[in-house]
Amino acid sequence: MSVAVRFAPSPTGRLHIGNIRTAVLNYLYAVKTGGRFLLRLDDTDTERSTEAYAQGIYRDLEWLGLTTEWRARQTDRLARYDEVAAKLKAAGWLYPCYEGEDELERRRKRQMARGLPPIYDRSSLKLTPQERAAFEAEGRKPHWRFRLPNTEGASDLKPAPTIVSWNDLIRGDQTVDLGSLSDPVLIRADGSYLYTFTSVVDDIDFAITHIVRGSDHVTNTGVQIALFQALDGVPPAFGHHSLLVDGEGKALSKRIDSLSVEGLRAAGYEPMAVVCHAALVGTSEAIAPHSSLASLADGLDFSRISLSPARFDVSELDGLNARLLHMLDYAEVAERLARLGVGGGADFWHGVRGNLEKLGDVQTWWQVVAGDIVPVIEDRAFLAKAADLLPGEPWDEGTWGAWTSDVKRQTGAKGRALFHPLRLALTGREAGPELKTLLPMIGRDRALARLRGGSA
Repeated sequence: MSVAVRFAPSPTGRLHIGNIRTAVLNYLYAVKTGGRFLLRLDDTDTERSTEAYAQGIYRDLEWLGLTTEWRARQTDRLARYDEVAAKLKAAGWLYPCYEGEDELERRRKRQMARGLPPIYDRSSLKLTPQERAAFEAEGRKPHWRFRLPNTEGASDLKPAPTIVSWNDLIRGDQTVDLGSLSDPVLIRADGSYLYTFTSVVDDIDFAITHIVRGSDHVTNTGVQIALFQALDGVPPAFGHHSLLVDGEGKALSKRIDSLSVEGLRAAGYEPMAVVCHAALVGTSEAIAPHSSLASLADGLDFSRISLSPARFDVSELDGLNARLLHMLDYAEVAERLARLGVGGGADFWHGVRGNLEKLGDVQTWWQVVAGDIVPVIEDRAFLAKAADLLPGEPWDEGTWGAWTSDVKRQTGAKGRALFHPLRLALTGREAGPELKTLLPMIGRDRALARLRGGSA
C-alpha cells in the first residue's frame, strides 16, 4: 500500500510554528516511505478564509522546502460533499435538528442539574413529519447531525457505552466512548459543512492512509472512525503528536507574529533550522541541524515523540540556526551571499561562518574586511608601534602570527594586552573570527589606517 498523508490548514490566518510541526512530520513521513503529501486547504469557512492567506500558505511551505504538486481546495469540492450528504440523509445517518443555541444550552443545564451528561438528547429524531414541516413553515432551517452508532437499534435513542479503539502511531492504544458524546453537527443551518464531515470525505476520496496531527484531535478520531465506517471507507492510521507550549508551559498564541512562518523568515532564520526544530522538539532525539530533508526523514521515528507537551524555546532555535550555518559549505550559500552584496569567496565564508547566528550577520564581517569602520583605539602608543611593525604584502594566514610575535618582542605586551587592542582597532569589535583569517582580507592599507585611528 502506497503511503498518502496530508496537511490541511485553513486559510484563515498565517501558518505558525505549531502548524508547521504537523506539516513537517507528515512531509518527512512521506519522504521516508516514498509516499505522497497532499496539501489541502480547508477553506469552507468563507467568512474568514481569504485568498491572501491561501497564497501565504503556499509561499511559506515553498520557503520551508515542503513542496508538492498534489493540492486540493475544499471549496472546489462542494458538489461532492452535497452528493455524500444526500446519501447519508437517505440512509438515516444524518438527521435534521431545529433547536437554537439558547434552547440547547437550557437543555444542557437541565441535564447537568439531574446528574446526566450534557449531550444532545436526540429529541429531533422524535419529531413527526408534520412537526418538521411546521418548524420549516416558521422559517426555521435545520442543522444536520450525524447519528453516532452507539445504540442497540434504530428505535433506541438512548446512547450506550460504545468503545471505538485504534492503535495510535504515537500514543499507542487509544479509546473513545461514543456513548459519552453528542451526535456531532456536520451541516450548519446555512448549509455549510463542518470540518469533521468534509475531512473524512476528502480522506476517503484521496485515499489518505495516515493522518498525523495534534493531540487536540484525539476525541475527534472516534467520531471520524464512525463516519468512515458509515461511508464504507477504511479508516487510515492515526497519530497524534503533543502540542507546543512556551517555556512556562503555556499554550503558544497563534497571534504572536514572530512565531508565524512569515515572522521567522523575516527574522532571518534558515528554513532548515525551522524544519529541524519542528521535527525534533519534544522527541528523545537531540535537536541537531540537518542539511537536507532526506537526512532528517531517515531518523523519523514516531515512537520517539514524547506524549508530554513540547516546549518551544526561541533561544534553542537561535542555537540550532547558528549550528546549521556553521556547517554549510560555500557552494550552498554563494548565491545568497551575492544577493547580500557579500564577496570574498569561499575563504571569506569559511573564515566567518563560525561566528554567525543569522546569515544576515555576514554583512557585518564583510564590512569589516572590505568597507569602512570606526576603529576602537584602546592604547594609541601601542597601536602606533604595531603599525610601524606591519610587514609588507603579500599577506596570508601566517602574517598575523609573525606580526604579533614581532609586536610582542618589541613592546613586551602579551596575552590580552597584546591581542585585544589589535582586534578592537582592526575590527571595531570585542570578538569575532580569527584574525589570522581576516587580516589578509582587510589588507595592509586598511589595517594601517585603522591602527592609526582613521576610518578605513
